[in-house]
Amino acid sequence: MEKRKTIQKWFWVWEFEKEENWLNEMAMNGWVLESVGFCAYHFIRCEPGEYTLRLEMHPYDEAYVQFMQDTGAEYVGRMMMWIYFRKKAADGAFDLFSDIDSRITHLDKIGKMLTAVGGANLLIGIANTFSPARLGWINLLCATLLMYCLGRIHGKKEALEKERLLHE
Repeated sequence: MEKRKTIQKWFWVWEFEKEENWLNEMAMNGWVLESVGFCAYHFIRCEPGEYTLRLEMHPYDEAYVQFMQDTGAEYVGRMMMWIYFRKKAADGAFDLFSDIDSRITHLDKIGKMLTAVGGANLLIGIANTFSPARLGWINLLCATLLMYCLGRIHGKKEALEKERLLHE
């Protein structure tokens, strides 16, 4: 029986919850995330349902990783700005966000990153439109995609804000 496997898979930035659900389904099927790379997930065999996985957009911070390890979570790795943790399911519930406000704050962080990168691509695209190579369309296409991502994140944020109003 194989003990390791790698799966190539793509998730858009607004699909981080879908990615987390998929990682937890893999763990329920006996494959826990061991490491992560660009569109590459490396798994090792485990007992089905042994682990719960979480991911978050968070800059690497040794103190934060240590804090998470102190709570019983294991640092799995990171891909760009995303950080991955796993925790034994037997240790109890594992959630990185304690309430709706912390989820909204997380979406705000994602939105700020998308705005910065999208804005930079827009400016570079406009500047490159007038260059002899005329490759500005690539940056303009990237800016359009990033703004679409921003819209999807904004929609998630609005839904959480409405939910928060219902609970107040």
